[in-house]
Amino acid sequence: MRASRLISLLMLLQTRGRMTAQQLARELEVSVRTVYRDVEALHSAGIPLYGDAGPSGGYRLLDGYRTRLTGLTPEEAESLFLAGMPGPAAELGLGSVVTAARLKLMAALPAELRDRAGRIRERFHLDAPNWYHDADETPYLAAVADAVWNQRRAEVRYRRWKAPQEVVRVLEPYGLVLKAGRWYLVARADEGDGGRAAGGGDDGGRGGVRTYRVSQILGLRVLAETFDRPAGFDLAAHWRAALEEFEARLVQGEAVVRLSPAGMERLPDMARPAMLRAAEATAEPDGRPGWTRITVPTESPSHTLSEFLRFGTDLEVLSPAGLRDLVSETARSLAALYGEAPSAADP
Repeated sequence: MRASRLISLLMLLQTRGRMTAQQLARELEVSVRTVYRDVEALHSAGIPLYGDAGPSGGYRLLDGYRTRLTGLTPEEAESLFLAGMPGPAAELGLGSVVTAARLKLMAALPAELRDRAGRIRERFHLDAPNWYHDADETPYLAAVADAVWNQRRAEVRYRRWKAPQEVVRVLEPYGLVLKAGRWYLVARADEGDGGRAAGGGDDGGRGGVRTYRVSQILGLRVLAETFDRPAGFDLAAHWRAALEEFEARLVQGEAVVRLSPAGMERLPDMARPAMLRAAEATAEPDGRPGWTRITVPTESPSHTLSEFLRFGTDLEVLSPAGLRDLVSETARSLAALYGEAPSAADP
């Protein structure tokens, strides 16, 4: 355990440069006193590790010192190859870079770890796109990624869902997110509300930061001007908060429905996460034998109608009355349509 921690301490200093004992303790999840002991152990082992006193002090390695020691455990070596996503990397223009890095890592690993990592690659494959959907066409993804990495402003011609559908925006790109096979750009726009929320709706933005679907970029020109990222901006935290806000804006009411045993079995594959969570929280036996009654959040009437009709006769709307009438009217229209004999003009 201590050997692993000593290696981690060494690698932290090698990758981050000067760090205080408090910073090292926080990263390693140990006490400051333990850091002092570990530093002394490394120094005694001949590692050129020095400490500077004062407010701007801390521990650092001698300039130019590098170690080839990775300190990887078998599980860590395996996880590196499991986390590799060659498809998205290739879309970003980094496919050859990832392949080269993987080959170098494999060459540096001891034989035992190399064999274990190879077995992981042979037995697990990550496929990001969702079922029944092809990945988006994103001809400008590599250029967007370059602007994100180099903190360059970019002028984009963008297609959104509301009028005017085609707009031009100058963006400060903060980061890219891959969700269910679709790439999204998180950026600050110079003006207007040209962004789209992660789910496809209009997004007013969080603190002026908006989400753009990369496949909807019709043209892009990377500008010479650079920009400064906001201090402390956390892309993952921003994305989680944006998704929560987006889902909250979609909810317009709730409905009480009952599902047949077959409907309950199909629910995990057909329902939105919010509907699944509500089903788990509210499910109770219904008066009809074998059926289950649940209360679920609903969006617009048209969206809820299409969502419920997917279940066919395995779902019945009990309330609200307006939604039940809408489903009933649609069912009658379908019955009338399919009750008619095809006309002679039909194939």
